[in-house]
Amino acid sequence: MFTPQQSVSVVVPTYNERDNLTPLAQRLFAALDPARAELLVVDDNSPDGTPELAAQLAREYPVRCIVRKDERGLATAVIRGLREATGDLIVSMDADLSHPPEAVPSMIAALADANVNMVIGSRFAPGGEIDLGWSAYRRLNSWVARILARPLTNARDMMAGFFAVRRRELQLDHLNPIGYKIALELIVRHRWKNVAEVPIRFADRAAGQTKLSAAEQLRYLRHLCRLYWFVLTGRG
Repeated sequence: MFTPQQSVSVVVPTYNERDNLTPLAQRLFAALDPARAELLVVDDNSPDGTPELAAQLAREYPVRCIVRKDERGLATAVIRGLREATGDLIVSMDADLSHPPEAVPSMIAALADANVNMVIGSRFAPGGEIDLGWSAYRRLNSWVARILARPLTNARDMMAGFFAVRRRELQLDHLNPIGYKIALELIVRHRWKNVAEVPIRFADRAAGQTKLSAAEQLRYLRHLCRLYWFVLTGRG
């Protein structure tokens, strides 16, 4: 078990992730000291009982659940979690177990370098892997998305939802995301240049259905346009 000197909040946005929440909590708190960590679930009012299960898990683990009834979307859910987190260090990860909780200690350790702005749990850093179950279409979609964002950052896996940051360095009022690529939003809006990447094995989701859709892909293109405009003009 890894015991950081600083406290850690792990922010997990959820919608209908009940089947994944228990194994996520078990694996996360096997890797982190529960006395210095919290799992902060930000749920979009899931009808499958995700908030109720989070309340049950809170009897055994340091779990908090925020239920949003008037807002939807992964990026805004993560931002809400970043605002509500109490830890010195904040990790954002998906609930579907595609991001290995066992990698969190290595990501936190990389933030010990004061020059590092963000640490990404990376599929594409040397040593990283992607589950072989990914379809050719999904691989192509990921490749195109990364190519389009490449001029904005030198991070290899800027599309990742698995990252760690220092709470004191966040300027959340400057954010203006569309869709679900919140790591890229943070990097560009904060003008972060030193993004470290810890290799992970990215697995396909353990249960439930993917949230990726054609509508999300269109929102991603709109988001990119907004970010390029911000880089060029300082506005948007």
